[in-house]
Amino acid sequence: MSHRSNSRYELDNISADPVSLAHAADSDGVVMQPLSSDVYDGWLATDAEEILLERSDFQVRLADTRGRRNKSSLLINRMYSWRGYKRDGVSEPSGDLNRITLQACHGDNVFGTLSLGFDSGNGLAADALYQREINQFRQSGAKVCELTRLAVDPKEGSKEVLGALFHLAYIYGALLHAATDVFIEVNPRHVSFYKRMLDFKQVGELRMCARVEAPAVLLHLEVAYVAEQIARYGGHRGRGKRSLYPYFFSRREEEGLMRRVERFTR
Repeated sequence: MSHRSNSRYELDNISADPVSLAHAADSDGVVMQPLSSDVYDGWLATDAEEILLERSDFQVRLADTRGRRNKSSLLINRMYSWRGYKRDGVSEPSGDLNRITLQACHGDNVFGTLSLGFDSGNGLAADALYQREINQFRQSGAKVCELTRLAVDPKEGSKEVLGALFHLAYIYGALLHAATDVFIEVNPRHVSFYKRMLDFKQVGELRMCARVEAPAVLLHLEVAYVAEQIARYGGHRGRGKRSLYPYFFSRREEEGLMRRVERFTR
């Protein structure tokens, strides 16, 4: 299957080439600026209840209704169709307390989405192919979670958007749910992106995902390592390390976001 540059792509195991996203963010002239105090204060002052983060060029919200979750499903299915993957036709489950979905948007236009799943009696989605590998972590005392359904339209996406989605997922997973280890199933062609941009390590061999009729491998990342990278590079906006971590938030910004996220969980 040929790669189509400057088109839509998504970043999970059934998605298009994420490496293009990193290149597109630079070649499209996206300039990352340090946050001003008035922009930061605007996060906390926003009146829109569903908005977690508000910037001049995008917002990130919690998809807390079935209608909003279905918009994420529509985006993902559009990406599947473009890339030639089988559509699973499954919408986000309604009212699943073990999963949250984040959306990057302009108003009501959703151009990015990322879901975070927490371990439960039903396990993780990745258990379908990699239960033995994940159980090794559970048995050692790890509290596991998984990233799924990551998709970004390149017309709107940037490293800053990705940093915001991943950092908010970190806040929900690590700070609110005390997760210690995060997994993600990815297409083998995307492994280098996740290794280079977030320092994931491969822990599961190549297997066939029947749901989308595409190959997958299992990647793993220690949450404590993410915390270290945030402390060292967060808020640098591209300076200091060739990864996504400089596009995560600073500790001060994280504290403000944490207070806002906590309001949604009360």
